[in-house]
Amino acid sequence: MKSRVVFVVLLVFCALGLGSRQIQAQQADALKKAQNAFDSAQADFVAGKYDEAAKGFDEAYASRQFPQFLYNAGACYHMKGKKISDAASYEQAVGYYKKYLAADPQAADKPKVEKAIGVLEAEIKRLKDAAVGSGSGSGSGSGSGSGAPVVAAGPSQEVQALGDVKARGLVVIESEPQNATIYLDDRKKGPFAQTPWSGSLDGEHKIIVEKRGYVQLEKSLSTDPNKLTILSVVMGKEDFMGWVDVKSNIPKSEVFIDDQKIGSVGTTPYSQYVKPGKHTFWVTIDGYDTYKQEIEVLPGGTHEVTANLKGTPTGKLNVLGFGIEDSTVYVDGKIACERGPCLKSLPEGEHTVMVTRPNMKPYSRRVRIQAKTETNVKVSLSPQPSRSDAVIAYILSGAFAGGGVFLGLQANKYRDDLRKEIETGQPTPPDSRDPRYNKGKAFAIAANATFAIAGITALTAIYYTFRDKGAPSTGLIDVRAIALTPQIGSGYAGVGMEVNW
Repeated sequence: MKSRVVFVVLLVFCALGLGSRQIQAQQADALKKAQNAFDSAQADFVAGKYDEAAKGFDEAYASRQFPQFLYNAGACYHMKGKKISDAASYEQAVGYYKKYLAADPQAADKPKVEKAIGVLEAEIKRLKDAAVGSGSGSGSGSGSGSGAPVVAAGPSQEVQALGDVKARGLVVIESEPQNATIYLDDRKKGPFAQTPWSGSLDGEHKIIVEKRGYVQLEKSLSTDPNKLTILSVVMGKEDFMGWVDVKSNIPKSEVFIDDQKIGSVGTTPYSQYVKPGKHTFWVTIDGYDTYKQEIEVLPGGTHEVTANLKGTPTGKLNVLGFGIEDSTVYVDGKIACERGPCLKSLPEGEHTVMVTRPNMKPYSRRVRIQAKTETNVKVSLSPQPSRSDAVIAYILSGAFAGGGVFLGLQANKYRDDLRKEIETGQPTPPDSRDPRYNKGKAFAIAANATFAIAGITALTAIYYTFRDKGAPSTGLIDVRAIALTPQIGSGYAGVGMEVNW
């Protein structure tokens, strides 16, 4: 009885395996048919055979339902309608464009396609109105009535403004098993999409495909905007490595493994296969204490690092302005950037920002940094004024002082000569009407006046030295709240940004 049960179970597993292989083979065959039809349609489009090209893209879509095939079929009829001013072709183009948006509601080019639909619908109406108007007439006899409709010559300016449309190339990334995570060029950029994925890529890229329980694969991909490029990977089971999930209470925290000097490996949430053994993980972000944990990674095991970061939320300070490249930026008395422009993360709260530059007046301001905001300080430094007036005043003060000394010495000379003659009485005591009395007094008075002028001039020089002459340096502060959110569409992946100020 047991042998029968085992036999039945084996039959079921064999049937499931055979069915899975048959499904995979069918999918691969369908993708190959789609690629052949796509390549043929692209060649017809380039040759201007728009009906044949549209048929080829239809066949490609029948094999694999990639929305870009519908867009390309619409582009064929769009160009045909533009070439011969044909309302029927424009109607087919509008129909395919609408199918494309229905198949991919999150298409990155949705606004552009919707605009094209609106312009083409207006063009269809214009052409039909022109045909009806030119096809009616009146007259007498058997030749009166109506003639062949006359179509409006050439596309409208609105259609011309849309420009020529091109059939797009397509990149398809598939994996076995499906729902694997795709990274584009570098894991640090975060997940790009999941398999199966189709969309547009330009140039050469490194594609990293990862799924828990399977060996990570890396492939180089060179895309052609005129072709269907397929990257299909089969992932093997991973039994030797250990899987590590790194999480934190602060999203986008940087993750370091074993050596912080080599840089972060990514941001939280982060997952990766790691070799068995002891490993040290650090999780950090500006404004918070660094979290450190050491774990023993086991082959085939699953491990989790959960970082509860503590600290102060941070904001961004961005100092910019004319000539900032030659300026030094200080924050709270410490050099933040030796050369501008300067973008720094700072803890929430008040900070003193000072900007200095040779031969320019410094700028200093108390700035309040708020969490999840960027505070822009646009600095305009004023030239440091010349101190030539102070120098001249110092020179004049010195000259007057020197003159006072000279006059004082002359006054003292007359005084000493008269005093000596009085004391000795030789040859006779000087008379009170001796002119040297008046000369000595004059020199003494002149010396005192000159010293007074020298003192006043010195005080003026000191004032000129320390006075703040000219316009002060200024700064314009602009606070912006920035929210970054990851966005992934059929033809793109990246970060959307909302800015409020």
